[in-house]
Amino acid sequence: MSLILTFLGKGGVGRSVCAIAAAKKLAAQGQRVLLLTQDVGPAFGLLLGSAVSAEPSAVEPNLTVLQLKSTALLQQNWDMVKQLEAQYLRDPFFKAVYGQELSVLPGMDTALALNAIREYDSSGAYDVIVHDGPGDQASLRMWGLPEGMDWYFRRFKQVFQASQFYKAVTPFIQPVTAAVFSNVSFSSDLIDQPQVNQATNMITEGKAAVNSPARVCAYLVSTGSAGAIATARYLWGAAQQVGLTVGGALVNRADAAVGPSFSPLPMSLLPDWADGSSWQPLVDALPDFQTVPDVPAPMTVDLNALTVKLFLPSFDKKQIELTQYGPEVTVEAGDQRRNLSLPKELQRRSITGAKFQDDSLIISFG
Repeated sequence: MSLILTFLGKGGVGRSVCAIAAAKKLAAQGQRVLLLTQDVGPAFGLLLGSAVSAEPSAVEPNLTVLQLKSTALLQQNWDMVKQLEAQYLRDPFFKAVYGQELSVLPGMDTALALNAIREYDSSGAYDVIVHDGPGDQASLRMWGLPEGMDWYFRRFKQVFQASQFYKAVTPFIQPVTAAVFSNVSFSSDLIDQPQVNQATNMITEGKAAVNSPARVCAYLVSTGSAGAIATARYLWGAAQQVGLTVGGALVNRADAAVGPSFSPLPMSLLPDWADGSSWQPLVDALPDFQTVPDVPAPMTVDLNALTVKLFLPSFDKKQIELTQYGPEVTVEAGDQRRNLSLPKELQRRSITGAKFQDDSLIISFG
């Protein structure tokens, strides 16, 4: 498993430069680093000073770089789908559709990029993966995808299995699936199958990785401008909604007066960098990415006090909407909606109160 780093901030503040510098720092420390960029234009290669393509290429000792091109990823994944279809279906019906002719629909690029990161992570070939993405809400939706998919599957599975339709078709599932599928033994429960369980386990593992600061960690990138600071703070709060730990702030072209804006995060003041400049001063100014950051957790549970504490910096109580439907508690903030995964001791309890204190929403259960 790899340590995965990503960067959040307003466009033009130097996120890509910070990603490259972080990759260089870690590679120089002997870590096997994969630097991934979702920028498929020429700008990233010009910054790096090396050509970048959809195939991994070594640019320095211990440093490999790759562009995540959605069309190439879509073709690779479609070919995999067709292989699975040929393995399990008696008459594969997707064999006449080719990956080269598929269009990338809105939202596909996010899922494809996350799946590519998952595959490179599970390959065991890299100690660190440095991700250079959009750095905005699109990035946060990508990192929140495992938790969102986990909720959708759990919730709709409950509704589907409780429906009269499911109960009516269950007796017919076995003969129908036996006629369609080969080399697969299906029970009467269509959902409880090894293939489905494998997919849900993958989602669970992805969710656990995003929620662990030792596995996935984001860093804010900002300048001293009011707009850049406000955007970074907003993304900081929104990142907590997907359970993503923000480990620190990297501030370009600014002085220590910016400090209180990101407290209690550790802040690194970065020197100016221009095309053709030496990377070393910037590399030296970066924090130790291999140390698990000592920052507030996005969510903490106190079973003795029957409370859940959500760290939501940059928001106030008026910007947060809290609802409860049975065992599910939903928190809406920062254009992100989070369905809390509560421990079983709290799942059947009702919310008795909520208060906003020290950048945290504290929810009490009775």
